[in-house]
Amino acid sequence: QVQLVESGGGSVQAGGSLRLSCAASGYFYSSYCMGWFRQAPGQELEGVAGIDSDGSTSYADSVKGRFTISQDNAKNSLYLQMNSLKPEDTAMYYCAASRRPLLSCATAIGYNYWGQGTQVSVSS
Repeated sequence: QVQLVESGGGSVQAGGSLRLSCAASGYFYSSYCMGWFRQAPGQELEGVAGIDSDGSTSYADSVKGRFTISQDNAKNSLYLQMNSLKPEDTAMYYCAASRRPLLSCATAIGYNYWGQGTQVSVSS
């Protein structure tokens, strides 16, 4: 059974930074897509950042220049460095992975492995 384990969430003040980590365990050795998604109360699940098997990245317009997605293939780990955090970044953040090709790594549709979610709260 493949599972994704997240860590790094927490509460910070506006302008602060957090680094989220996601480790894949079980029989998981490769993926076509990995990504970070978030959902705030009353809002839809939205894509934050995605990375494909070639290392190509994509970001939501709202986080470009502030967030950086990266991966360590040897460790089957995914990271999200979040800088200059804003109150509107407050949400539950989820790590996701897909072992089959997706039209886009930046959208949640098609992802079949998900983490448990980690809360990020940014105060003004």
